[in-house]
Amino acid sequence: MLVRLHNEDETANAHRFVHVDGSSKKATRILSESTANPSRHIFYLDSQILCKDHNAYITGNNPNAAVMIVYDLLGWTFPNVRLLADHYARQANVTVYVPDFFGGYVVPFEPVLAGRFDLINLASSMKNNSREIREPEIFACAKALRQKSYKKVGAIGFCYGGWAVFRLGAKEYQPTLIDWVAVPVQILAPEIDQLYTPEMKQFTFETVPKLGLPLDYQYFPGVKHGSFVRDAEKPGERDAMVRAKNAAVSWFKQFLCD
Repeated sequence: MLVRLHNEDETANAHRFVHVDGSSKKATRILSESTANPSRHIFYLDSQILCKDHNAYITGNNPNAAVMIVYDLLGWTFPNVRLLADHYARQANVTVYVPDFFGGYVVPFEPVLAGRFDLINLASSMKNNSREIREPEIFACAKALRQKSYKKVGAIGFCYGGWAVFRLGAKEYQPTLIDWVAVPVQILAPEIDQLYTPEMKQFTFETVPKLGLPLDYQYFPGVKHGSFVRDAEKPGERDAMVRAKNAAVSWFKQFLCD
């Protein structure tokens, strides 16, 4: 889902938006273009010396428009996340930030790709990286970007990141998600998704239009949760990856670029 970042200091006319996607999971080169070697940068939350720093992968050099990616527990070093960041930066002409929200922790993607979830303690991972624990860091990073010189800042969330960008796109701090979104919304929805259920999809259709917000809902038949950044070798997933990437790029161009 796409959403512009919320900031309590924004004026009513400030551009904000969100991109939410119920996807994320594999380290294959999903598209044909090459990507630069990832480099580590320091993403400073603010100018206070005692403030905690976050490592971040940063790509692109547009001084006016930025995008923050909120990913799942495969982490900020997951190759496909960085590859997508490179594509967004190059094709939408934005500066993309992939901060390390999890303090260096990542779920190893090899067992995930092999379907060996018995080798991963997901319950412990989710407990240690719950919304209550990680939301303040995500909001702090978003606020830091808003305090930079960028005229427009947006966020895109995959899987775990979906709830975060809905929160960032709320008209004010709210514990609920879709009900209080205050920005244009794009949703890329796989047909088979245990997290974004048919009931939730119906709720989206009933709620967002009543809020007077643009809604771009794109349906991906035959593919599962995780298909947009996961396994290009699975039938239909490469096409879904490319289509989803192109849709996000188009959304960024529409709402972030003049």
